[in-house]
Amino acid sequence: MKPLTATLACLLATLLLAIAPTADADEERPLARATFAGGCFWCMEPPYDRLDGVVETISGFSGGHVSSPSYQEVVRGGTGHLEVVQVVYDPEVVDYERLLEVFWRNIDPYQADGQFCDRGDIYRSAIFVHDDEQARLARDSLAELAAYGPEDGPIDTRILPFEAFYPAEEYHQGYYLKNPVRYRYYRWRCGRDQRLEALWGDQAGG
Repeated sequence: MKPLTATLACLLATLLLAIAPTADADEERPLARATFAGGCFWCMEPPYDRLDGVVETISGFSGGHVSSPSYQEVVRGGTGHLEVVQVVYDPEVVDYERLLEVFWRNIDPYQADGQFCDRGDIYRSAIFVHDDEQARLARDSLAELAAYGPEDGPIDTRILPFEAFYPAEEYHQGYYLKNPVRYRYYRWRCGRDQRLEALWGDQAGG
C-alpha cells in the first residue's frame, strides 16, 4: 500500500503545481488606466461602469498645475484642471479603442465652452493619453470623427499628455448611485441626453 499512497501523493502534488501558476497569473494580470474629460464627471462614470472589463471608475481632476486640489478650488478656477473620469480596466477584456468609442458618444465634441449646460474651462472635453499607443489610437479616432462625424463643425476636444490624476472627494464618487433622483434631474436639466441623441442617434451613450 505504501508505494500506491506515495504515487497518489505525487500525482496530487503535480496537479496542485499545475493549477497554482494559472491562478496566480489571473490574480496578477495587469490592469490599465485611461483618463477622459467629458464635462461633469458624474455623467462619465455610468457608461464605463456598464462595460465588461472595466474594474473601476474614479471621478477627479487632471491637467492642472496645483497638487491635490479640492473640488471647490477647481470650480473657483485658476488651478488649470479639468473634471475627468479615470477608467481602470482589463485590456484583455476591453480594449482602448472601445473606451474611445464610448467617450465620443457621451460628449459633444463640437462644444468649445464646456459640455452641455456646464460652461467653463474645467468642463471642456479632452483625452489624456498615458502612453504612445493611447496617443496614436486617440489621434486616429479624432481623425475618423473629423472625417465621418455627425456634424461638420470644428472639433474642440483636445488630446493631452497625462501627467497626474487627483481623485475628487468621496461624495462625488459614484454619485449617480448614491443620489439617483438628483442625478437624473441634473442630467435632464442640463440637456445632456437630448444633445447626445441629436448627435449620435441610437448610438448615444454607447
